[in-house]
Amino acid sequence: MQIQLVQHASRRRSLLDWARPCTVLAAVIAAGAMAMGCAQAEADDETSSQEVSSTALAAGGDLDEPRKKDIAMQIVSSAENSSLDWKSQYKYIEDIHDGRGYTAGIIGFCSGTGDMLDLVEHYKSLKPGNILEKYLPALRKVDGTDSHAGLDPNYTKDWKTAAKDSVFQRAQNDERDRVYFNPAVSRAKQDGLGALGQFAYYDAIVMHGDGGDSLSFSSIRKNALKKAKPPAQGGNEVTYLNAFLDARVKAMKAEPEHEDTSRVDTAQRVFLKNGNLDLHTPLDWKVYGDSYHID
Repeated sequence: MQIQLVQHASRRRSLLDWARPCTVLAAVIAAGAMAMGCAQAEADDETSSQEVSSTALAAGGDLDEPRKKDIAMQIVSSAENSSLDWKSQYKYIEDIHDGRGYTAGIIGFCSGTGDMLDLVEHYKSLKPGNILEKYLPALRKVDGTDSHAGLDPNYTKDWKTAAKDSVFQRAQNDERDRVYFNPAVSRAKQDGLGALGQFAYYDAIVMHGDGGDSLSFSSIRKNALKKAKPPAQGGNEVTYLNAFLDARVKAMKAEPEHEDTSRVDTAQRVFLKNGNLDLHTPLDWKVYGDSYHID
């Protein structure tokens, strides 16, 4: 149990500097209007081109290719949950006494940092009248605190019940992608990084968030850029990723709950030393002394 608590604690972001990403609705609306204005034949051609492009990306091994994404979730789960079975974590919920209230779900949504509130609101939009909807007023009140006011005594039980619902699982996947996975992978692609670099960014944003504090993902990246250039700026990918992981370790050691850096030292750094920039399987790594393998 103590191992589990330490590992779940490692996923927490900064409470004071939490920032929620925004969707650029104007761009979406504009794109939709343009699509509706095109002739059907042109739309069909565009769809075919997109499908070819997606196939090419998958062949290139980007992290958003389904198999690679599942691998990414397994590696993160090895650090967060001492298990490769990340899908069993939809039901996870506990207060790990880190000042952020309840921590729950596949990515460690917290009642004290706003992302759990966003998740339950999204669940409501997908399935009005669900079992967690009645807790929305309480979640709004406890946001920014470690309080359980209005949540106890049945919130954890109801969360586990909701976790059996495929709609709630979808909601967790959606929020994971919106807040963490998609922004990290997009930024890594802009920097010219392959699947390993994309994963390094994703794992960092899961743990540190992307708020305005000095230990956030963006700050880690800025510190790495002071030491090396990413491929998109003409730099060497291995050199840059070493600089990024160095900056990541420094940020981790600045917080007591992150002082164990094995998820970098004996996992990501191992893949990098092996030259596995595309996260090809098989993969072998260790986290907190435990060994893991993916065929």
